[in-house]
Amino acid sequence: MRLLHTSDWHLGRAFHRVNMLGAQAEFIGHLVATVREREVDAVVVSGDVYDRAVPPLAAVELFDDALHRLAGLGVPTVMISGNHDSARRLGVGAGLIGRAGVHLRTDPAAAGTPVVLTDAFGDVAFYGLPYLEPALVKDEFGVDTAAHEAVLAAAMDRVRADLAARARGTRSVVLAHAFVAGGEPSDSERDITVGGVASVPAGVFAGVDYTALGHLHGCQTITERVRYSGSPLPYSFSESAHRKTMWLVDLGAGGEITAERVDCPVPRALARIRGTLEELLADPALARHEQAWVEATLTDAVRPADPMARLTERFPHTLSLVFAPERAPDDPGVSYARRLADRSDQEIAEDFVAHVRGAGPDAREQGVLRDAFDAVRADDMAGEVAR
Repeated sequence: MRLLHTSDWHLGRAFHRVNMLGAQAEFIGHLVATVREREVDAVVVSGDVYDRAVPPLAAVELFDDALHRLAGLGVPTVMISGNHDSARRLGVGAGLIGRAGVHLRTDPAAAGTPVVLTDAFGDVAFYGLPYLEPALVKDEFGVDTAAHEAVLAAAMDRVRADLAARARGTRSVVLAHAFVAGGEPSDSERDITVGGVASVPAGVFAGVDYTALGHLHGCQTITERVRYSGSPLPYSFSESAHRKTMWLVDLGAGGEITAERVDCPVPRALARIRGTLEELLADPALARHEQAWVEATLTDAVRPADPMARLTERFPHTLSLVFAPERAPDDPGVSYARRLADRSDQEIAEDFVAHVRGAGPDAREQGVLRDAFDAVRADDMAGEVAR
């Protein structure tokens, strides 16, 4: 059975100030063409279909168009909700849409109930594990700890129990939206840290022929059988080195896997350039970036006059301007934002405690801060689910 694995469409999202809807529509067209031309037997979409719980109308219309075009091919599609989606909204009409061959899996309680497809070698069971927010699903899965690994392991126990009751030789595919250890994140994914831990071990998916992951935006192979497709389009400059692709996976008669990357159309190259303003304007080696979307980091000791206007004369698609004078980290002139770069909310809060009282929090106080951040995240997620 030939599968096309994609995820993280983020329909409705912009890239800085650039509307990406046209590029997203081009990707949908490319997806449909790939399904037809490469004789795909099933499409799997591993979450974050939309960029937010209540997407703009234009994004909903594009999704509707995608559903119609996929259904029109007569090729089954299995799709789960991600942490950016409203599971309830995405799942509206799932029963009816499923009759057209597009199977939406957004209910955690149905994790152990697969979509079963058949090829010349027998059945393939597709299990959809939507994004599992630990605080909201721990009771459903009967776990004591609101942690990613605990709820995902419990969901996988249901998958393996169902699979064990099926005919010998039934192959299996799991769709999941999670941060799996060994994956490389980018700046454009929403933080899902709970209890100080964001990732789960790849071993949680043991016993499954193929795990189609979503959440991280770079295409990655965690193990031969556990892979991220990545997002089809870039959504931050941290993705400038990404090759945007989908996985074309052949699942053999005995569960053996072969996988090929299929390139996605990218509207414009991304470039990160760094130096003084005069260096960036004069360096001939940067000519290759003149038509790219550019993030320019200026290292001038003193902020130059009209830097964006001058940069866009050479790089007309400059979207981001960062000021980072070459100074020592402890220099009082270093910006507050720069001092906080790459630090988590927990670390910033602990630094604040140390600043105001002269000593950092002890282990108990660290736990209080961690619980507070987790509670805010859970409340935010519950609010999105309720809308």
